[in-house]
Amino acid sequence: MNNSIRQADRNQWVLHDYLQVNGGAERLVSTIARGIPSFSLGVSGTYPGFSDSANLSGVDLRLLSQLPKWLPRIPKALLTFGRRMPCIENADAVIYSGVYAPLAVKSQKRGHRIYYCHTPPRFAFDRKNEYVGNLPVPVRSLVSIAIDAYRQAYKEAVGEMDVILTNSDHMRKRLAEQLGVDAYVVYPPVDVNVFRWQAQGDYYLSLGRLEPNKRVDRVVKAFMKMPEKKLIVASGGSQLETLRNLARGASNIIFIGWSSDEQLIDLIANAIACIYIPLDEDFGMSAIESMAAGKPLIGVAEGGMLETVIDGQTGILLPPNPAIEQIAVAVLDMTAHLALSMRDRCEQRAMDFTEERFLERISAFVIGQTG
Repeated sequence: MNNSIRQADRNQWVLHDYLQVNGGAERLVSTIARGIPSFSLGVSGTYPGFSDSANLSGVDLRLLSQLPKWLPRIPKALLTFGRRMPCIENADAVIYSGVYAPLAVKSQKRGHRIYYCHTPPRFAFDRKNEYVGNLPVPVRSLVSIAIDAYRQAYKEAVGEMDVILTNSDHMRKRLAEQLGVDAYVVYPPVDVNVFRWQAQGDYYLSLGRLEPNKRVDRVVKAFMKMPEKKLIVASGGSQLETLRNLARGASNIIFIGWSSDEQLIDLIANAIACIYIPLDEDFGMSAIESMAAGKPLIGVAEGGMLETVIDGQTGILLPPNPAIEQIAVAVLDMTAHLALSMRDRCEQRAMDFTEERFLERISAFVIGQTG
């Protein structure tokens, strides 16, 4: 390991809200704690969706909450990080991740305060009205007041940070607009070495969590119009049963739920191409994982994906807010032959987002070398 990230026997923490799913933010904080051994990873809780699929070997994981297990994850995170936290009072460095963990910064009395912002809490900023509007009428006013109080506490916490990092230029601009702060872009890490091209199977692979903002429903509907094309949906989420019912009778669409890291690596390695069309994604690590395995991505020209996928070279970028018919056309265009022709360029592109590059950049901020 590079000497710049050998900092044994230091009191250093990376704090993250909670470990709910094995997603990009969870992998990022795990990479820091594994790659810089002096860091402990502190969270308010871990949940089955993460524990069933993630690998925490080499990570010094600390559960910081003393609250009852039955308490929902968001109140537990707020109460955990909103109270005094003695473990970080004299820390040499703390990296805050998520939208609730930064509230703990008021407990830190010395050392570097670094915030890695994956995204500002959109329910408290640009999507507050949408969020509150979806709640039952009797509770809207109370929830709105609570969100306003949280937003103020969050802004004060961000203001106490020594440096702010974020995952894309897209997010850097949003932070400037919504919080009026400057941030450095440090692209998230991808363990590109574990993703390898194995073969070219007969299926396309959907990588998005089954949540409305990932727009997997449109992908499913597109494949329902193409019974000759096989789709494997390799994720879970709140829409799992809804989408299974939607695709009932479509034998070309297979839902396998959450996969372990090993299963996901194998699925990507043998796909024709991967599909990931989230709404205004902050970065999109799935795109890098696909390209690392030599598999082009059918993505969307929104958000951070504009900084990762090279349209026509490492995948196809659909126009913003793509229609079902446009998704279907992209799948038909992404033939096995075209996908194979993109393999080398995909693998080369993925090397711009390695764990080694990420850890070198993070380490420089930890020891105060910004820029």
